[in-house]
Amino acid sequence: MSAPLMMVLATLLFACMGVCVKLAAVHYDTGEIVMYRGLVGALMMAALSRQRGESLATTVPGMHLWRSLVGVSALCLWFYAIGGLPLPTAMTLNYMSSVWMAMFLIGGAILMGGARIDWRLIVTVLAGFVGVALILRPTIAQSQLWYGLVGLLSGMLSALAYLQVTALGRLGEPESRVVFYFSCGGLSVGLVLTLIVGELHAHTLRGGLLLLATGLFATAAQVLMTKAYATGRPLVNASLQYLGIVHSFVFSVLLFDDPVHWMSALGMVIIIGAGIAAASLRQGAGPAASRSTLAPDIEP
Repeated sequence: MSAPLMMVLATLLFACMGVCVKLAAVHYDTGEIVMYRGLVGALMMAALSRQRGESLATTVPGMHLWRSLVGVSALCLWFYAIGGLPLPTAMTLNYMSSVWMAMFLIGGAILMGGARIDWRLIVTVLAGFVGVALILRPTIAQSQLWYGLVGLLSGMLSALAYLQVTALGRLGEPESRVVFYFSCGGLSVGLVLTLIVGELHAHTLRGGLLLLATGLFATAAQVLMTKAYATGRPLVNASLQYLGIVHSFVFSVLLFDDPVHWMSALGMVIIIGAGIAAASLRQGAGPAASRSTLAPDIEP
């Protein structure tokens, strides 16, 4: 299977996962969904590592712990936002991670002192936030504003998680090991959240299948996306990744009867364009920057 085709399929699976999360939110708390998603992911990655003959032992447990803490925090916030927002809105806010990455580069250049700031990165960041304003204004009611802010924060934490995944990759950690420890982190944090602020709900056939589907879709999409980035062109993959917003938009209209507003559609287009531009500028900045376009191992 070619890298572009794997990316298209991965974005479709991530959108399917988002549908399952939104439906499961009716039956379960966010902590429970994260916990079961982590359980399914850990079991799948353990089986995959065994099949490949890869060891799950690591020499950098501290890095995995920190990466899992940030990544799982982003995941919890994103799942929470999905439960209270239209699906494409929640997806788009999480996909702001590329724009956040550009902002981190600008902040790093300022802190270094004397480093030239690429004005094109500044434009992409400003454009990204214009897109956010367009999306939030027509699609989020006053009661949903909190969910919108949470979704925006999830995108920022996702960008931090991507940097940590890149650092682990430079140390030679295989993707299966990184995803395994991330899934274990999700299982642990989800369990703690459930015990502290939620409760373990009784399973129904519908609820159990939604939880299982969430884990299967997410993990399969992660594997496909990782393979695509390993074999394909980073900028092409980064561009195709935004198809997840299109898929979620279609699902939202067909399954949840969400209204279509021209301002929200324009905002999504602006954010997609800003994200692609940010990925292109990071790739053009040199080898170190291009590695930051590696696929995330969280959704998405």
